[in-house]
Amino acid sequence: MTKRFSALAVSAAIVGGLFITSVPAHAAPSAGHSAASAKGAITCNEGQMRQQIAKLKNKAAKLKQLGEHAAAKRTLNEAAALQKRLQQCIDADNNASKPFPG
Repeated sequence: MTKRFSALAVSAAIVGGLFITSVPAHAAPSAGHSAASAKGAITCNEGQMRQQIAKLKNKAAKLKQLGEHAAAKRTLNEAAALQKRLQQCIDADNNASKPFPG
């Protein structure tokens, strides 16, 4: 009986410790993210992202015109990364499971 009780106490302590250490990680939202999340879903502001991409491409064109080819390349890479993120958002919206039709 004593062995069962101690085994039960150890099991409860392990499960309780696991529960206590895992709750704060999920309870607090991480700081510094611009995308709003609700239940794991990330929403993207497509219009704002498109404007940022256009601004970055214009900036890259100006830098290239001024002879700053390395800076222009970095700016174009940043615009391409933002474009890729935008496409991922669009694809996620298109492929997301829909609620029951009605």
